[in-house]
Amino acid sequence: MAAGLTLNVGVATHVGRVREHNEDSAFAQAGVYVVADGMGGHAAGEVASRITADTLGELAGRDGLKVADFVRQIETANWRILAAAGQDPAKNGMATTVTGVALVTVGGSPHWAVLNLGDSRVYRYLDAALAQVTVDHSEVQELVDAGFLTDAEARVHPLRHTVTRSLGREPLPPVDTWVFPPCPGERFVVCSDGLTNEVGDDEIQAILGAGLDPQACADTLVERAVDNGGRDNVTVIVVELADYPAAEVDEDTTPRGMP
Repeated sequence: MAAGLTLNVGVATHVGRVREHNEDSAFAQAGVYVVADGMGGHAAGEVASRITADTLGELAGRDGLKVADFVRQIETANWRILAAAGQDPAKNGMATTVTGVALVTVGGSPHWAVLNLGDSRVYRYLDAALAQVTVDHSEVQELVDAGFLTDAEARVHPLRHTVTRSLGREPLPPVDTWVFPPCPGERFVVCSDGLTNEVGDDEIQAILGAGLDPQACADTLVERAVDNGGRDNVTVIVVELADYPAAEVDEDTTPRGMP
């Protein structure tokens, strides 16, 4: 992990009130913070999500990582999921979303890379404001983008759980990425849709701004999702950049999407 960065991290998960198995998986160590939300049932979704989280976790702590390294690692995870499904008919069709934030090197300095495939999300909390970084890959999001649904209508639409991109498919769909320099005091929320289907953005922002440490934030967000219905597994990682010397930030680097 880059020298000079002080990170505080919290992780929490819950099976929810309805599901029998928790098919979410997470990895949160040494500059790699990802959540994978498995699909496929009969524990196969749990297998796909665990393969993905563990595969991306293999990059933790490595110096000089590039965005392309993480994209290639997602490709590796996809190959491993397909191989595991090919060896066990019970796991045929298993799949998973993945989303996360990771430390990479751009222009010789540390940057954040946000990655997403599916409808799990990454939020960024900075200067008391919450912004959704990722864009859902879902039928409902496409309807919202086309102007056929409002955000409020999308939250209760019957297609809100229909994902249009995931791992466990051949070929692997495009992975969305964003890159930007670090800002002291910022926080990221990496979460499965078990959080966002139960807890609104205003409520997430209020909890992040309540003065709680990252672990207490993660615990509170998960508890709120369960209290509000808990109709799905819910997993939350909160990453806080407590300190980063301003002199090391590349002032010429602006947020940008990566192909």
